[in-house]
Amino acid sequence: MPGNSMMQHAIAFANEHESTWDREVTANWGVHRDDPPPWNRLLGPVHSRGPVSGTIVKDGKTLASWGEPKRADLTFSVAKTYLALLAGVAHDRGLLPDVDAPIGARLRGIGFDEGRNARVTWAQMLQQTSEWSGEVFGVTDQADHYRAVTFGKPPGGKKGDPRPLQEPGSYWEYNDVRINQLSLALLHLFQRPLPEVFREAITRPVGASENWNWVGYDNAWVEIAGQRVQSVPGGTHWGGGMSISSEDQALIGRMMLDEGMANGKQVLSADWIRRMRTPCAIAPYYGYLVWLNHERKVFPSVPATSYFAMGAGSSFTFIEPERRLVVVVRWLNSAHANEFFGKVLQAVDAA
Repeated sequence: MPGNSMMQHAIAFANEHESTWDREVTANWGVHRDDPPPWNRLLGPVHSRGPVSGTIVKDGKTLASWGEPKRADLTFSVAKTYLALLAGVAHDRGLLPDVDAPIGARLRGIGFDEGRNARVTWAQMLQQTSEWSGEVFGVTDQADHYRAVTFGKPPGGKKGDPRPLQEPGSYWEYNDVRINQLSLALLHLFQRPLPEVFREAITRPVGASENWNWVGYDNAWVEIAGQRVQSVPGGTHWGGGMSISSEDQALIGRMMLDEGMANGKQVLSADWIRRMRTPCAIAPYYGYLVWLNHERKVFPSVPATSYFAMGAGSSFTFIEPERRLVVVVRWLNSAHANEFFGKVLQAVDAA
């Protein structure tokens, strides 16, 4: 079938455009190396990576899998999307009934008590418009001021320079310190380790393996319900983070594609999945910690209804509702992602 050979061509294209990051952890590795001092160092464990790998699923059936799809590799900011799924678990369980409520109204003493921070809502943290200010496990929000991201608008200053902060909800900035603060807030909300909740509420219900690990920085320990618990980051900017296989990521992506359903059960409410892919008013290319293909500006080769979990390195979970398609690709040079996704769609349409 022509679609099969075209799919093999798409996979070969991905393999030919591997990430420029070294496979072993060296100086040419990671996000932190681009930070100004003192933030240009690792605070948590990291590990070597595998080759370009991926899994492509249509209508619940695996069309292709290549590389090392069972290898649990660091997925960087795809973990942000997993925090949004955990916020959905909290919402569905009644722990987070109103996303527009200030976080400090419910959680006291963790950085949402005073000034601008007291006005920050859950929705603003999920959309990266909070302008929360402070220090989380030794890193201040200033570390990611004026941060440039591949698919966002260019910033107006130099990364790490102090920036005048705006009213919460009025300025979008991709800021990993604020994401780590959101994770800390979710930890206090659940009163349980987030990886434990993620396993119980997401990975086991979707049928994922146990071969994944979500760890925090070496200094990210707090007391929760009388226990010493590690708070996990929403990425691997300063180390730690989520290590998971492409096959398991595809199962999570399928659940999102299926409006929260997996194996005949409602894992997350369809309402929450819809909220996640609703455009942020001031950054319509972003939802609740997912990238949206608003006006096909992020990836012109795929439909505007597509949305993505994306991590440095680069790691992608591409959800395409029109074709009922989930594409996971790891360690692809992001400069070639649009062309790769276009080739995959051509192969699917030709099959």
